[in-house]
Amino acid sequence: MSSVSCPICLQPVLEENINKHLDSGCNTYSASSHRLGKSSFQPQNTESKKLAPIFSQTRDKHPSILAESLSTSTLTTQDTFTASKKRKSQMPSTFRMSSKRSKVMPSNSASAVPLAERLRPQCLEDFFGQKHLTGPDSLLMNMLDNGIIGSLIFWGPPGCGKTTLARLLAQRVDCNFKELSATSSGMSDVRAVFEEAKASLALTGRGTILFLDEVHRFNKTQQDIFLPFIEKGQIQVCDARNAPQLLTKWKMIGATTENPSFKLTGALLSRCRVLVLERLTDNDIRDIIFGAVERVLVSAPREETSEGATASTPVGTEPSTSQKFLSQSESSHASTSCHRSFPPYPQLTDHIMSSIVSLSTGDARTALSLLELALAAKPDMDEHVLLTSLRRSVSASYDRTGDSHYDTISALHKSIRGNHGSAAMYWLARMLTAGEDPLYIARRLVVCASEDIGLADRHALPLAMAALQACQVIGMPECRINLAHCVAYLSEAPKCTRAYEAYNRAEEAAKLDMTAPVPVAVRNAPTALMKELGYSEGYSYNPSFLHPVHNDYLPITFHGDTFLREVGDLSDKVWDEQELLLWEQEDNGGRPWEGRSSAQRLH
Repeated sequence: MSSVSCPICLQPVLEENINKHLDSGCNTYSASSHRLGKSSFQPQNTESKKLAPIFSQTRDKHPSILAESLSTSTLTTQDTFTASKKRKSQMPSTFRMSSKRSKVMPSNSASAVPLAERLRPQCLEDFFGQKHLTGPDSLLMNMLDNGIIGSLIFWGPPGCGKTTLARLLAQRVDCNFKELSATSSGMSDVRAVFEEAKASLALTGRGTILFLDEVHRFNKTQQDIFLPFIEKGQIQVCDARNAPQLLTKWKMIGATTENPSFKLTGALLSRCRVLVLERLTDNDIRDIIFGAVERVLVSAPREETSEGATASTPVGTEPSTSQKFLSQSESSHASTSCHRSFPPYPQLTDHIMSSIVSLSTGDARTALSLLELALAAKPDMDEHVLLTSLRRSVSASYDRTGDSHYDTISALHKSIRGNHGSAAMYWLARMLTAGEDPLYIARRLVVCASEDIGLADRHALPLAMAALQACQVIGMPECRINLAHCVAYLSEAPKCTRAYEAYNRAEEAAKLDMTAPVPVAVRNAPTALMKELGYSEGYSYNPSFLHPVHNDYLPITFHGDTFLREVGDLSDKVWDEQELLLWEQEDNGGRPWEGRSSAQRLH
């Protein structure tokens, strides 16, 4: 049987005993004891053992390096936290002292972790927002209570808790959690996780949950690699006798900020359940930042009243487990108070905290990043200066290729259709300020001119085309005026959808039978043969008559159908009393609509 070298004591150890050897503090299970015929449980003399070079360094000189090397050098496949806790209690005292000192003096890399990462919730009870998923009566929580979780796709805006929720779900079902990002990982990394999951099943019997962040970054070919694993929902391994055993289920949780319907393949979507995470509310953000300040205050320097000593802990680091964090209910109570002050941080005024909530726009990561900037500010900094700095540190949350791009242009179009010029002007300014291409907006206005104004105003389409040409010739920032001119005109113009609706009806009829023959009378007859076949026979040339004439223009199957309705035709319009009452109350100042009586008669 093959042996491996222990990374701590450098003694040869049988491969199957390496975990037990490490857990015993390098006292048992050495390969030399087996070769000498000694019991594998006989303690070894560790005084004369030569340690690996990395462990022979002076602990005062490199305490953090020693602790980091000790935690990363293990080869065990068991849970890292449990195994390291065992080894810490059983390892030689010199190692325990060094590891303890490394906690007192954190490394620079640990202190550089952003506040948002350090304050991630450690249990589902501390998770804010998404009550439709984490509430006690939600379907997801019922699945967790039964120990069942399927392959999921989390779809939501940045900072709403997708990654945190995935970690907490894996913790609740007691599975190994492997995290990859499609922005920096490839298929080789995914296959490595598959193989590691098989090994973990064989050694520990624990399942694996793969969390794949930004899953939409994988192309369609790369997404197909997950299909067989998700479809079977299990990993098949073999025991020593090569007998197949289905030990446990393997699941994947993907996270994306893009619409899965457009970015993920249909095959992958059919094998996963899509859970929508909403943007956090202002109350959720307020609870998060107030709770974060409380946790910072717990770990901040405090004066001892007995002997005047001070206990200093880096600001924003996690306090010890014996210290009680602010619970979710306490945080909610604190956030609803009118005036909330933090003496160690006088710069955190009510105005600053409210501004952080507003600037974060439902993004918890942004809120905590802004809070971290405010905590680092000088206590005597002017409130206006601090607020200006916070505002400048926030970028516009607008993606010219994402859902917000299409949602905002849709809001502009619908505002024009609804004759709401103020709303249309706001969405125009919102898009241009965020850096949207003015030509994209101008092209949409050309469509709107025909789709919504149509035959009601013959000047709408030429004006929209002029605005498009002005954007091409002039460009930003001056062309914003041309766009505003066009948006204002289209918003106030009368609306008529006769042409647009006529085409839709005609298109629906055309799809019913794409082979319907053209009536012989209206066929073209450029040759003598075509005339002999009867083409254009019976056709009445309209300009030759003083009066209207009849021709068969439609195929016989559509005789009598009217696609372009007459002006004032309301046959396909609906009457909704509730919608009318709402309009009268909200938009007409509570006054009845002047056309109510005549429209009711026509209806």
